[in-house]
Amino acid sequence: MLTQKQRDLLEFIHKRMERDGVPPSFEEMKDALDLRSKSGIHRLITALEERGFIRRLAHRARAIEIIRMPEGIEGFTPRILPGGAAAGAAELAVAVDAAELPVMGRIAAGTPIEAISTVSHHVAVPGSMIAAAGRHFALEVKGDSMIRAGINDGDIVVIREQAEAENGDIVVALVAGEEATLKRLRRRGDMIALEAENPDYETRVYRAGQVQVQGRLVGLIRNY
Repeated sequence: MLTQKQRDLLEFIHKRMERDGVPPSFEEMKDALDLRSKSGIHRLITALEERGFIRRLAHRARAIEIIRMPEGIEGFTPRILPGGAAAGAAELAVAVDAAELPVMGRIAAGTPIEAISTVSHHVAVPGSMIAAAGRHFALEVKGDSMIRAGINDGDIVVIREQAEAENGDIVVALVAGEEATLKRLRRRGDMIALEAENPDYETRVYRAGQVQVQGRLVGLIRNY
């Protein structure tokens, strides 16, 4: 037995997927159900999962699948979407409150490497990592110079595109217009220091005009 709000949410998700081919965001769900905050949507999603109407997908950022619909709702036919769960299951994969970001190649957490500006692939990231304003992109980390900041070789870092940064921010810095690196930024008068978080790497100091901030670290994704 579902409450009216639970039923309304499940039907709203289903109808939006049927109409648009893309899922509604938590914000859209909140507005559709006339709730004051997204925390109410989280509670409804949890309740629907506990009652066996949806299942969260473990390997997709904030995603669920609709398993079944309540009696009396017509037109529901489970179908498999690309990248969905295990083969052979009749499932509707619904990405909830997530965003697809372009992965702009690799970024050095070590010696600077040549700047990369082409998209290699896309990655799904939780909506909570992304600010409402501003552009974001992702980079794959190469090297171990930022390990004390919890950033390992092979991690995916989420970057908010911006040209300014505060002292101590971890940034993507373009050096001399040619090489990009991920480092902690410190200003020292007319100079800028790009600090590693690994004692095996030295701090590199440049004239301010040689360093262009391309973005600030706002999130990290790790595969195990």
